[in-house]
Amino acid sequence: MKKPAIMAIEGIPDWEKRLARVDAFWDRQILDRPVVCVYAPKIDPRYPWPADKTYASQRDRWMDFEHLADRALANAMNREYLGDALPHTFPNLGPEVFNAYLGMELEFGENTSWSHPNLHEWSGLDAIAFDPANAYWRAISDFTDILLAMGKGKFYTGLTDFHPGGDAAAAFRDPQEFNIDLIESPDEVKRLVRKMTDLYFQVFDLSWERLRAAGQAITSWPGIVSTRKWYVPSNDFSCMVSPAMFNEFFLPGLIEECRALEASIYHLDGVNALGHLDSLLEIKELNAIQWVYGAGHGRSSDWMPVYKRCQAAGKGLQMYLEPNEFDLFMEQLRPEGLFISTWVSSKEEGEALLRKVARWR
Repeated sequence: MKKPAIMAIEGIPDWEKRLARVDAFWDRQILDRPVVCVYAPKIDPRYPWPADKTYASQRDRWMDFEHLADRALANAMNREYLGDALPHTFPNLGPEVFNAYLGMELEFGENTSWSHPNLHEWSGLDAIAFDPANAYWRAISDFTDILLAMGKGKFYTGLTDFHPGGDAAAAFRDPQEFNIDLIESPDEVKRLVRKMTDLYFQVFDLSWERLRAAGQAITSWPGIVSTRKWYVPSNDFSCMVSPAMFNEFFLPGLIEECRALEASIYHLDGVNALGHLDSLLEIKELNAIQWVYGAGHGRSSDWMPVYKRCQAAGKGLQMYLEPNEFDLFMEQLRPEGLFISTWVSSKEEGEALLRKVARWR
């Protein structure tokens, strides 16, 4: 079946060329230069920002989808999108919304949400299931529809923040309890991770098909916008386990996730997760690594050995660079397979940076 045509973005005449550069990134190739997304504020932003509102609870604030969509549109209209940048957003109820789809409750804070563990006995494992009538699934579906309508021709609407596999399993049991499970109940852990992976494939495909039917390029929280069926395998819980445990309990499911996609980028989160990098680099189907070193651990240029390891293994890289870091990276890394984002103070500064990057061939 032929895929629906991808929606054009008003005011960006070369949107197709930008998408083509990103598709080349997945294959560790370049059309003319690496992917560089440059964002800048508009000098004279004319689109009105929605007025601030007060809410009875944090949940009410998170669930005001019309207001959040208004803010997404204002954000798209009041920025300059230079290089390969394209306006995008995604429906967000926090990093454990996948668990909420499967029957867990969410609690909402100022900047994030979290679920309450409810698999207290292994006997409840078989009852975990996805129900399309689930309130959180319906909420994300409604939010998606509002964004699709608001963003038509203005921005791409993406996939929510899925955390399946080991992260979803740990949330069901509670991370501290899950550490003990790995030692005392290894077979049950494997059954739970297996179930999380199978259910994830079900809800991911439903979500992806909905967006493609609406003419969307595929995007999500990392800010990559692509024609490919792509996503972000991850396991933030992995910082708490040894490489041997990671390889036994979680690596097989991550390999399956990569194989189910047209393109994938692993979210490697924190210095304690670096011990798993060699295992990840051996995944044939994994296209790229997003290395997040975390606050207090320098900036991208302080981690050049990690980036070189990834390139030597034939993997692409997604990075956020400050403008004054580009010279070093142009000297040290090959341009093929790089996806770089940066923020500058003006359109003129961004255009000058892009002229420099044009020499990175």
